[in-house]
Amino acid sequence: MNITRYAEPHLAGILALCESEGWPSLPADPTRAHTVLTAPGVTTVVALDGEQVIGFAYLQSDGHIQAHLSMMAVHASYRRKGVGRALLEYAHPLTGAQRIDLVTDTAEDFYASFEHRTFSGFRIYPS
Repeated sequence: MNITRYAEPHLAGILALCESEGWPSLPADPTRAHTVLTAPGVTTVVALDGEQVIGFAYLQSDGHIQAHLSMMAVHASYRRKGVGRALLEYAHPLTGAQRIDLVTDTAEDFYASFEHRTFSGFRIYPS
C-alpha cells in the first residue's frame, strides 16, 4: 500500500469508491469532482495498491487550527487493514491544522479509536 496526494489519474478510482458507498455528489460531475478535490484549502490523499485506488480522504482546512474530514472511503475488501488510519495520519500534517472534525453515520467505532472528543452535530441544508 502506498499513500500519496491526489492527482487526476486517481479520479476514476475515487468516483468508483463513492458510487460503491452510495455517495452521488462527486460521481454526478467528474469535472466538478476534480475541481473540488483540488480546491484551495483542500487536502485529498489516496491509498493505492499498485495503481488501484483502494481508499481516499478529502479534508478542508484553514491551514492553522481547524480541518474537517468531508469524505473518506476505503474499498470493502481493504477495510480493517489500517488503510483508513494511514490515510488520516498522512493527510493530517498536510492540512496544517491542529485538529480534524467530522460527521459519521457508519464508522463510529473506527473514529473512536483515535484520541478524540465527541460532540453533537448537525448537517444543515439551507434553502
